[in-house]
Amino acid sequence: MNKHRCGWCIGDDLYESYHDNEWGVPVKDDDTIFEFLILETFQAGLSWITVLKKRDNFRIAFDHFDYKKIAEYGEDKIDSLLQDEGIIRNKLKVRATVSNAIAFMKVQDEFGSFSEYIWGFVDGQPIKNKIKNYKDAPANTERSDALSKDLKKRGFKFVGSTVVYAHMQATGMVNDHEINCFRYEEV
Repeated sequence: MNKHRCGWCIGDDLYESYHDNEWGVPVKDDDTIFEFLILETFQAGLSWITVLKKRDNFRIAFDHFDYKKIAEYGEDKIDSLLQDEGIIRNKLKVRATVSNAIAFMKVQDEFGSFSEYIWGFVDGQPIKNKIKNYKDAPANTERSDALSKDLKKRGFKFVGSTVVYAHMQATGMVNDHEINCFRYEEV
């Protein structure tokens, strides 16, 4: 059976697999939310496929996105990461990963979980948009603007509204699958 997919993923097996199995699925566990948040920050200014191709390398380099370990990274570990050709070696983004891990845990302390905090921006339920063509999906919304502003106030870096909206799409806070995509109703 030939399934109709969102146009953005067509033609690349890795992209199609990511689309079919992960993108837009509501994520409510803090570990996975943190992974996506970090990957989205590295994606800022780049294409998602670039990050996706390096995802396994990121997992290894960043201790499987264990934010408790990342929060304690010192200069030796940061220098080591900046030499790792398997990841995106951007000094500001690597340092932001450490400070974001610290900020992430502060949010957990305040709200009980990061999931509770972030999903509060969509009243705990995915927003189901009606996108006919992926090119018509917004790059940001009032909610992503508000979330971005609040994250920045809490010390997060590389969390502009466009990055935040991409995170919301990836983690199922918004369903931006095209309405004729087989995943639209599934997620």
